[in-house]
Amino acid sequence: MFQVELTLDSEHWKTLSVAQPVTIRELIGTSDITAYRIIAYQKDSAYICSDYLLSENCRLNCISVLSAAGHLVYQDTGIFILMKAFFNILPHHKKLVVEHSVGDGVFCEVFNDYVLTSEDVKNLRKEINSIIQRKMPITRMQLSPEKAREIFSHFKRDDIVKNIGFDIEMNVYQCGKYFDYFIRQLAENTEMLTSFELIYQSPGLIIRFPRMGNLEIIDKFILPKKLFLTHQEHDKWLSILNIHNTSALNKAIKDYKIQELIQIEEALHENKIVDIANKISWNKKVRIVLIAGPTSSGKTTFAKRLFIQLRVNGIYPHVINMDDYFHPRQTTPRKDNGVLDFESIDAVNTEMLNNHLQRLLAGQEIELPKYNFLTGQTENSHFKLKLRENDILIMEGIHGLNDKLTESIPFNQKLKIYVSALNNLNIDAHNRIRTSDSRKIRRIVRDHKFRGNRAEQTLILWESIREGEDKNIFPFQENADFMFNSILNYELAVLKKYIEPLLQDISPYSVVYLEAKSLLEHIKHIKSIEDDLVPSNSIIREFIGSSAFKY
Repeated sequence: MFQVELTLDSEHWKTLSVAQPVTIRELIGTSDITAYRIIAYQKDSAYICSDYLLSENCRLNCISVLSAAGHLVYQDTGIFILMKAFFNILPHHKKLVVEHSVGDGVFCEVFNDYVLTSEDVKNLRKEINSIIQRKMPITRMQLSPEKAREIFSHFKRDDIVKNIGFDIEMNVYQCGKYFDYFIRQLAENTEMLTSFELIYQSPGLIIRFPRMGNLEIIDKFILPKKLFLTHQEHDKWLSILNIHNTSALNKAIKDYKIQELIQIEEALHENKIVDIANKISWNKKVRIVLIAGPTSSGKTTFAKRLFIQLRVNGIYPHVINMDDYFHPRQTTPRKDNGVLDFESIDAVNTEMLNNHLQRLLAGQEIELPKYNFLTGQTENSHFKLKLRENDILIMEGIHGLNDKLTESIPFNQKLKIYVSALNNLNIDAHNRIRTSDSRKIRRIVRDHKFRGNRAEQTLILWESIREGEDKNIFPFQENADFMFNSILNYELAVLKKYIEPLLQDISPYSVVYLEAKSLLEHIKHIKSIEDDLVPSNSIIREFIGSSAFKY
């Protein structure tokens, strides 16, 4: 007799007493937990298949499609099925590459001068549905490097072969005659993909999935054109650098070409900032520049570098801290759980802010407020501000793109900039490094280095952070006049030595252990480089320290 503690998305469900060894499929088949659309299983914080034989006391976590972890499994399974469909119906010398997220979908395209047609996408959609209807098993195998190299060399997957080590077994997935390598966990059967949408978007396609917490796609897709073009611009940068996968980055490090790569990347950043500063300078009506973006996007460093370029153009910017316009704590809105919601725009005294902005633009002098975070009250700063002829205001904060923040200011007098770390660098053709993961790694390193927080704390808070971004930032990103992509393709090679020990310190019993393990799996594919190669004014200095700027 042994006991199995069943949990649903890491929350206790019930404890079962079992008389003899039993497979997970047999154990779960008699439980009402199956009503929650279970897509994967974990035994003591390790993913296992439903054929696994339980024979001793353990904790079995059932992951539902509606959870954050289950949502990622669902998405990756959908991408795997898309790639199998492509393998089935299109020439094998062509390769469909996962590029980047776009809205609630993922953009993919074919390299080697092949442009997908609407007919291709129609046929892919039909083949995906056929694969789902056939309920085909997806089998995970742990293969030796030699066997993995043999399989993927046969299928001309050089992008995978270049990453294969000599002493680490690989998780390889098989479905029929199709083999692929995925870092993250997949579902066990193609039938789990119950809702998807395939959209033709030249030069590739977009595969959509239900948003987290939903079982179906409930809204019509609207292409975020500015964000999409920013991603496409970054693709051109990758072509300039000739780096699309981490293996190319590693080769640059190995061949002592990383310094040149860093200099080119930093120059591309500087050129973009100069271009934005010039366009601001040419528009004499603009008096307010609003900068917004999600956490760990490097907004503060961007603002400081923009400040310098505007000075070069004879314009003197004044920075207004949006946090100083918070309402007193007793009138700050609260979330449903009772926690103070400083991320809500209703936490900002927009009436006072707009009054001050109107007076400044009218040539009047104001005294800027100062918010005391200890007392939760606004205090006098005794700092007076008056704008001269060539002066402008710079405001950085999460609500910068929301017109409600500066509703009394005419559109032609303000300019909005969206800053985010939009990553297009992949591990290989099918394993992308998510933009959110890039920001997550930045945030973990910065929180530990400058705030003394453990990686576990940051990861536990992440869903709450993303919830705020989904509500207060992402819906307004297309309002931006300019978008600045702050990602640096070499940055993970710098952050690796910081992030690895922090993630390795997370206990296997932590609720974020598997997330930490997944990040480690990504990082292990990248060689490390030293900080002394990073320029002092680089965006990445905001997260590792020794910046030329004061924060």
